[in-house]
Order: sequence, then structure tokens, then C-alpha cells
Amino acid sequence: MTVNLKARIFTGLLLFIVVFIIFSFKFFLVYSLIVLGILSLIEFTSLINYFIKKSVVKFLINLVFAIYILFFCTIFIIFLDFLKLKIIIFSLLMCCVFSDIGGYFFGKLFQGPKLTKISPNKTLSGAFGSIFFSVLIFSLLMFYYTKSINLNIFIVAIITSLACQFGDLFFSYLKRLAKVKDTGNFFPGHGGILDRIDGILIGLPIGFLSYVFIK
Repeated sequence: MTVNLKARIFTGLLLFIVVFIIFSFKFFLVYSLIVLGILSLIEFTSLINYFIKKSVVKFLINLVFAIYILFFCTIFIIFLDFLKLKIIIFSLLMCCVFSDIGGYFFGKLFQGPKLTKISPNKTLSGAFGSIFFSVLIFSLLMFYYTKSINLNIFIVAIITSLACQFGDLFFSYLKRLAKVKDTGNFFPGHGGILDRIDGILIGLPIGFLSYVFIK
């Protein structure tokens, strides 16, 4: 086991514990969202500065991202005041997390054809692993909470995973333009804040909307 893999596993377990604490205590949730929001905005601004030179364009892009982050965090906090929504959000969040885990392990284990030139490390096997892990964890969580399962659950999990992968590729594209490997080094073995939540920023809202419309 490589040093990088050990770091990723350790940090992943730590993040899982943090997520559990956040969902158990609202104070930690609000505080964590404020910190994550500010740090992600700082990383995004730094990333954009690498390849966009016009001040007006930079300001508008950063403003749009700041509004999105504010809206994302506000809705997150409001929704978690309702038990049913809290269960759905938590399950979708785990769906996003395991999409990333599945993509990493399947990609490393099976390798195979590359998915896109945007991110050379992404493979078709990794994309399949992301979907597989997402469907597995989301189905298990929804069955645990609702004692029932149906085809719609699988569809929501697949859509969420695809949205997560799109978010990952989008930020990979921005990093490619900026000619940087990571958005930061906040998490050992994982990079910056945006490296960890890039898929969640797209996957969670798309997953929730698909759950609402499909249900």
C-alpha cells in the first residue's frame, strides 16, 4: 500500500466521522458549512486567477460561484431541520462520497481505457465503479430508513453519480486550464477543499431534484 493511498484512506475515514458529527449536531453543521464555504471560495478564486486575466470577468465568475455556495449552504441548513429531508440529504451525500471512492478503487484496480483527456487518471472502469458504489450505498441507506426499495432508487443513484462525475470533470478542466494538480493541500492525500467537494456541489442538488421529480 502506497503512502498516498494510506493518506487517502486515513483522511477518508476522518471525513466520514466528521460528516457523522455534522449531521448529529446542528452547531457543527453551520460552523462547518461556513468554514468550507469560505475556504472553497478562496480556492476557487485562486484557481480562476491562474488563467483569467480580465478583472471584470474574474469578478463576475467569482460572484456567481459565491452566490451558488451561499445558496447551497443555506438550503442545506434549512432542509436539515426536517427529518425526512435530512435522511434524503444524508443518503445523497453518502451517495456522492461513495461515487468518488468507487471511481478511485475501480480505476486503480481495473484501469483500462481512459474516460477523457480532461482528466487522464479517469477511466471507464472508474466511471462504472462510481455508479456501482453509488447505487449500492444509496440503496442500502434508503432501505434502512424506509424499509422499502424500488427502481426509482437505482435511477436516482445513477443520476447522482453521473452528476458527481460531471462536477469532478468540470473542476478538473479548470485545474487543467490553471495548470495545477490540486486546488489546495488542506487534506493530506486528497488535495484542497474543492478537490473533495467538486462532485458534491453538482451531484447533491441534481440528485435531490431527481429524487423529487422521480418520486
